[in-house]
Amino acid sequence: MKILDETSRTLNEYLLVPNLTTEDCTPGNVDLSAPLVRHRLGEQSPIRIAVPLVSAIMGAVSSPRMTISLAQCGGLGFIHHNQPITAQAEMVSNVKQHKAGFRHSDINIKPTATLGEVARLLRAAERDIAAVTDDGTPHGTFLGLISTRDFHPKRHDLNDSVESRMQPAKSLVVADPSISLSQANAMIWDNRLDVLPVVADNGRLESIVLRRDYELHKTFQNETIDSDKRFRVGAGVNTHDYKERIPALVRAGADVLCIDSSDGYSVWQRNTLQYVKGEFGDQTPIGAGNVVDGRAFRYLADAGADFIKVGIGGGSICITRDQKGIGRGQASALIDVVTERDAYAKETGVYIPICCDGGLLSDYHMAIAFALGTDFIMLGRYFARFAESPSKLVRVNGQLFKEYWGEGSQRARNWSRYDQGGEQHLVFEEGVDGYVPYAGSMYDTVTMTIAKLKATMISCGSTSLRAFHENAVLVPVSHQSYLQNTAEIQLRDRPSDPGQ
Repeated sequence: MKILDETSRTLNEYLLVPNLTTEDCTPGNVDLSAPLVRHRLGEQSPIRIAVPLVSAIMGAVSSPRMTISLAQCGGLGFIHHNQPITAQAEMVSNVKQHKAGFRHSDINIKPTATLGEVARLLRAAERDIAAVTDDGTPHGTFLGLISTRDFHPKRHDLNDSVESRMQPAKSLVVADPSISLSQANAMIWDNRLDVLPVVADNGRLESIVLRRDYELHKTFQNETIDSDKRFRVGAGVNTHDYKERIPALVRAGADVLCIDSSDGYSVWQRNTLQYVKGEFGDQTPIGAGNVVDGRAFRYLADAGADFIKVGIGGGSICITRDQKGIGRGQASALIDVVTERDAYAKETGVYIPICCDGGLLSDYHMAIAFALGTDFIMLGRYFARFAESPSKLVRVNGQLFKEYWGEGSQRARNWSRYDQGGEQHLVFEEGVDGYVPYAGSMYDTVTMTIAKLKATMISCGSTSLRAFHENAVLVPVSHQSYLQNTAEIQLRDRPSDPGQ
């Protein structure tokens, strides 16, 4: 037995002490970009992300839509593996069919479908327009568009056909596949379009360009794309069927893999890492974890991990600590692993990025994690709240919520993530099933989070994440300080908007 001479501390137990803010410390000068995979000191990582946020490997969080949206913002999504190999590979392929600015049309319908059917489709997808093709597929013969502005459920007969209310192709402005993105955006603005269909000579729909994507590019500017301008996508894998799953994901175009486990300090992860390095070399980067100390970090680093996730039991949906008594406060875990990461880099000349996974209940917790030395952060609850997540939007007591469940819950039954001795089933739960308040589209909230992180770094006199970590001054928070920060007040009701 060994007892560590420390108190297990969470991110909530620290505050940052401001440093000198210089003339260079402005929001426009702050660079939040981060390395995603291992690289030699002094060289660039083969994959970097402009916004250091990635989505959790969870069925309630990471779908193709979420992954595409996150790549637009400069982050990265990881498609979950708690599904058949073919289904996960198809999701990865779906993302890779999208180029920056050119979207694979994912809301499509036949002209013979009813208005009621298209209304349900648009409502379920939380969209307002669908492409009409002869066979209802993304690359069928393009026949037109139908949107919520073309019919009203209370005014029109929902048994009428889509064809009766759609905008026919002959009346629409369309583009040739040879068009560049700048030319497509010019056509959108010159013709006052919301959607520009890109149609091949044979009449088949190739892709669509959205006015909304132009605005997003101007907001975020640095999408996460590969050399062919396709959105990058990550994929979760396990240590059971990896010899079948990983080749399928690589063929589908996955840019980076990650072993998904509640405890990554295992020979099974080493075997999986060595398989990938032996079969695919450095062309297929793969992360590993989760870990909470330097020993586990070094074990996975030596085995070939390209990044390592930190955190056990700290997630809002995780009950591993309650069920098994295993884990560590997220701040303590990061401090230990970051120390080992920097020592490893000094010894070997190889830098292995760290991903903080769990324990992030607010935006300022993210800032604390970056100050402690994490390179990027993985978020579940944060992204599950948004329209882009795949979970169902529900109303509970008059409030809108998104369903949210852990991979260790009976709903997910992700046995491959947890080693409980069961034969392809969970013996006991390590996650819960619940709801999170609906927060609308992710774009606005991510913009706000980025603004907060930049403001914090400016107050700490830093314009890059590395400088932030090296220069940060942190202080533990006493119980009384915490109470002072969280004192409750009764907020005055704001006057209603006279225009409403």
